[in-house]
Amino acid sequence: MFTNMSAYRTVAVLAFFVCSALPALAAERIWDSELKRYLKEDDFKYEEFMTEEEAVKTILPKSERVRKEMIRLTQEKKELIEQRIGWKFPEESFELYIGETGDKVDGYAMIHNTIGKYKPMTYMVGVDAKGTCTDVELLVFRDAKGSEVGKKRFNSQYDGKTVTDPIRINKDIINISGATMSVRSMSAGVKRVLVLVDEYYLKPAGLGSETVAARKSDKGFFSSIFGN
Repeated sequence: MFTNMSAYRTVAVLAFFVCSALPALAAERIWDSELKRYLKEDDFKYEEFMTEEEAVKTILPKSERVRKEMIRLTQEKKELIEQRIGWKFPEESFELYIGETGDKVDGYAMIHNTIGKYKPMTYMVGVDAKGTCTDVELLVFRDAKGSEVGKKRFNSQYDGKTVTDPIRINKDIINISGATMSVRSMSAGVKRVLVLVDEYYLKPAGLGSETVAARKSDKGFFSSIFGN
């Protein structure tokens, strides 16, 4: 039912660019202000916390079935999403899992690969049927520092977040000392997943953020008139 090929391809592309940049890093002798020394090749580590299949089962544990879909962004849609999240990104397609029971959608789970400080980290973001973040699971971490973003005492901050939340350091996310870039990257990724689900699944079903906001506004308006 599950396949890791798409994730491997994404990571392979990222790894290609990272590996291509390593000689330049070595030649430039980049100084790391947190480590207080020049970077060495063995500073970059590989920590695997969970497989893709394990992450899907963790995020969508009660679904009768789980299917995978591909989101392909048109240029217009890509620009709209970039505008909503406030930053540009190179990807033009994303894969996500959809958990279903009967004819009801239980939720969504999407893998993301975003750069920490120097190398990409792989994590999965869970979103429920109403567009609320339910879980974030770190799968693979490849940088020198910052793997604390995989710990529940940190990433539980994302639980309950929606597209209307800032999801930013010093706004509604508490930073981790020495892991600022990883925190910033994961936060941006969570925001992007929420917006992607909102645009491609919730809005077409009449459950998107704009629809919900409009309903709340109408309810408030009529409540003020009738005093309910």
